[in-house]
Amino acid sequence: MLRRLSSRSEFAGFLVAGGLAAVANVCSRWLIGHVASYPVAIVAAYGIGMLTAFVLMREQVFESRGRGLAWEIGAFVAINALALVQTLLVSLALAYYVLPRFGIVQHAETIAHLVGVIAPMLTSYYGHKHLTFGQ
Repeated sequence: MLRRLSSRSEFAGFLVAGGLAAVANVCSRWLIGHVASYPVAIVAAYGIGMLTAFVLMREQVFESRGRGLAWEIGAFVAINALALVQTLLVSLALAYYVLPRFGIVQHAETIAHLVGVIAPMLTSYYGHKHLTFGQ
């Protein structure tokens, strides 16, 4: 399905793969949050989402340009490390400062994390397209 979708629009394939990875990220953050602090759960869940995204994007969205698996993994991790900083900053700022100021306290961490996961979407797409998979 993703291969067919990405043959029509690579960005659409990226969004679907990223969406599936985001679901893995958010669900695992919720589960991990039962045994770890919010920031620790965000970082651990990000790793799960990143692994999901790499497999889907490498196999279904982008065509590898022969840089090798080690290069792709390194570039993918580097780009996602920057995206993790974006995700963490947005999530923490929203959960602890912005949403409470608007009276939103129920589910604030979940709402903030969802927005935080979406925040680095464009920078990640271009980074993976041009650096990770070299297109």
